[in-house]
Amino acid sequence: MNILVINSGSSSIKYQLIQMPEETVAASGLVERIGLDGALISYKSGDFKMTKESDIPDHETGLLKITSFLLDKEFGVISNKDSIHVVGHRVVHGGKSFSETVEVTSEVKDKIRSLMPLAPLHNPHNLKGIEVAEKVFPKAKQVAVFDTAFFQTMPQKAYQYAIPKEFLEEHDIRAYGFHGTSHKYVSEKSIEFLKERNFPYSKIITIHLGNGCSITAVKDGKAIDHSLGLGPANGLIMGTRAGDIDQSVIFYLIDKLGYSVQEVNDILLKKSGMLGLTGYSDMRDIEAKSAEGDEYCRLALYMNAYRIKKYIGSYIAAMNGIDAIVFTAGIGENSSVIRKIVCEDMEFLGLHLDHRKNDVRGNIIRAINVPESTVKILVTPTNEELEIANQSYLLIS
Repeated sequence: MNILVINSGSSSIKYQLIQMPEETVAASGLVERIGLDGALISYKSGDFKMTKESDIPDHETGLLKITSFLLDKEFGVISNKDSIHVVGHRVVHGGKSFSETVEVTSEVKDKIRSLMPLAPLHNPHNLKGIEVAEKVFPKAKQVAVFDTAFFQTMPQKAYQYAIPKEFLEEHDIRAYGFHGTSHKYVSEKSIEFLKERNFPYSKIITIHLGNGCSITAVKDGKAIDHSLGLGPANGLIMGTRAGDIDQSVIFYLIDKLGYSVQEVNDILLKKSGMLGLTGYSDMRDIEAKSAEGDEYCRLALYMNAYRIKKYIGSYIAAMNGIDAIVFTAGIGENSSVIRKIVCEDMEFLGLHLDHRKNDVRGNIIRAINVPESTVKILVTPTNEELEIANQSYLLIS
């Protein structure tokens, strides 16, 4: 079964064509800068790689470009559009309506649309990806995989806010959680890795660090707490998002400094986080500037790590112990600097980083702790596309 996995962002489409159940990636790539000058599309199949600039005014054009590459007589991997049997879509917010993967219907699309205010940076583009794929691949089944589904196991004491209970009962205002596709995949792979080494671990903390960041307490394979909430904005410090903030700051910005509600929303989502602290949102730039002596960048790195450490401590309390912490996603997998700072001064836990192992880059799951460390430290590459393909395959087959 050929499953085309689509991760549609505001100005990008990340894609993989995966043959299931073999889990073979036939082709993959990225369309970026949609609607902007200098739009790019990359394509990889086997040893063949290509990146080219193209005029891509909208997502439909981008998906048509992807399709033309997949069908190309020289380097393509399918003979016609009907060779795509399923299109699996990442959808960020499913509210309480979706606790599992579903086939897309008009009702499902209406619900995704109704949740746009809770994930304004994500759900509109996720829905656009679905609507475009329905046009381009009319015979394929469309499947939605929700980031929020993995967190449906959180107990009410973790997901309910301490505001009048009517807001939960009548308006479903609660913590939902995000990056669930990644946290599910990474936690399962990490537990499997540890059990293969005769460690029957059940209390782990998965730390997803990219432009968006989140952290999850996973006990016996199930999520019991998570840093993101009603929308994907609170918790850890992110690329452009502030994460946790005293709500008094919001009222002060509006009542005393004269900002509008929309302006404050834009500040907290698009102008804060590492960007607001340093002027840079890319961790590679921030680490490089810090190494050159930029004090703003150095402070931001330590603030970022400090927030992560605080969550680790609270989740240890929530699970009554800890067996392993797991770093994943672009920053978590590649930044030895952040991993080092996070693991500093954690010896009281029995957590000891092996600095030599930490400095070695790799694309496979690995332990970076010293042998005597009672709490294991793992770097586990995430693969949201494969997780989406697996869930889509299980649903359709």
